[in-house]
Amino acid sequence: MRTRGTLRLATRGSDLARRQATLVKEALEDRRYEVELVTVETKGDQIRDELIHRLGKTGAFVRELDERVLEGDLDGAIHSMKDMPTDQPDELVTAAVPERGRPGDVLVTPDGATLGELPDGATVGTSSLRRRAQLLSERPDLEVEPLRGNVDTRLEKLLAPGLQEEHQKRSEADKERKGNADDEEFEPEYDRTVDEWFDDLSELEKQALGREVETEYDAIVLAEAGLERSGLAHYVDYRELSPTTFVPAPGQGALAITAVDGETAREIQSLIDHPRSRVETTVERTVLAELGGGCIAPIGVYAVLQGEYVHASVTVFDRDGEESVTASRDLPVDRHAEAAREFAADLADRGAAELIEAARKDENEPAPEEQPEGK
Repeated sequence: MRTRGTLRLATRGSDLARRQATLVKEALEDRRYEVELVTVETKGDQIRDELIHRLGKTGAFVRELDERVLEGDLDGAIHSMKDMPTDQPDELVTAAVPERGRPGDVLVTPDGATLGELPDGATVGTSSLRRRAQLLSERPDLEVEPLRGNVDTRLEKLLAPGLQEEHQKRSEADKERKGNADDEEFEPEYDRTVDEWFDDLSELEKQALGREVETEYDAIVLAEAGLERSGLAHYVDYRELSPTTFVPAPGQGALAITAVDGETAREIQSLIDHPRSRVETTVERTVLAELGGGCIAPIGVYAVLQGEYVHASVTVFDRDGEESVTASRDLPVDRHAEAAREFAADLADRGAAELIEAARKDENEPAPEEQPEGK
């Protein structure tokens, strides 16, 4: 419903969601549209103690926003595409896919280490079944532990142990410095006091310093686009994970604006839709829809438009990364959706369907990373 010439668009309330919604808002305002962002809380926001794949049916972060659109309260909703279910109500369309951000994952560590440089048995945090399987496929020795929260929360959990240890050492050094204030030959371990060191920390590091540590992570895995859009990328050390090995989630890095099929949807599409991003994400989500994995199976799909073809790479894993079906194919761009369905059918026949069915049977059982401590 249009009100006084203003587009009213739903967004989740997290900091990252608001930042992403602001990108859409600014793009529309550049085209002389007035935009009001309306925050809507979702089931995924309300249930904070469950991993993403345990939140119920696919769309835990999406459906409440779309319901407001279908009810006519709002003109559209802004989503992270990878959170969207592949099935939509008939009245609803993806009005626009703005230009996609970087689609891959990154490994974030306190010291910039690569995946291969992590120590044996290192603890890596992720809430994603796909990332867990990919990590274990590359490094079976890793301990992959659950990790939820906003981007800043996840980074704080990673940085907290190291910062707290350094703070303790510096505090002890300050006491020693004060105890030897009259000793002219005493050489302090640190040039600066603990207060001077603290004052130079970033706000992210200061927040991490006060966080209670439950699990000490050696590294965590995040979506690169989310890290960049959060504004925190330059505060941490990270390494890009190759999208050919760590095939991203379908639609990762892309935003989508949903709206009721009609004039407003067509207006939004004409204003900010990015054709290349739409083609690539259509291929990715079509493969996902045909395989039927949703959030219950470790599936990666990555498509890149290359001239007259869309190069699509797919990996389907079991939960522990021990078995997989992996394939790539060049799909003709003039029939990319149909070709993506055919590609998915071939993958299903090659064993992907069995892996997904096994994951579906395990859906109601505790995932390995959810076992009680002391397993």
